Amino acid sequence: MRVALEAAEKARDMEEVPIGACLIDVEGNLLATASNLTITNSDPTAHAEILVIREAGATIGNYRLTETTLYTTVEPCVMCAGALVNARVKRLVYGALDERFGAVKTLFRLCDHEALNHKLEITSAVLAEECRELMREFFRLRR
Repeated sequence: MRVALEAAEKARDMEEVPIGACLIDVEGNLLATASNLTITNSDPTAHAEILVIREAGATIGNYRLTETTLYTTVEPCVMCAGALVNARVKRLVYGALDERFGAVKTLFRLCDHEALNHKLEITSAVLAEECRELMREFFRLRR
């Protein structure tokens, strides 16, 4: 989660919403790290989680990311949660809940819904206060 937090801080420094993510394989090797780039790339899909999934898929040469764990500083949105399921990520670890857009626990249960054939293992609230404070401070300064 510290790697994801560093990526979130890079996003903040670029005046992007400070969300960071990273993906590791079963041996603990870092496959990819990214921060939000929606503004920089003029791309609404350039969320940290999506960018990490794309980079890791290219790195391993497979769209299935089985036996991987994705760390992200904030609970994924609907788009990102759906991508995690489709990529067959094994485990999701996130920091702060997202009360407006959270699609893992807060508003929806997209990563472990009973109708899905692939469900992620989910761990939440890891370094939650640090992740939440980074977001709070960013939006406080923008207002």
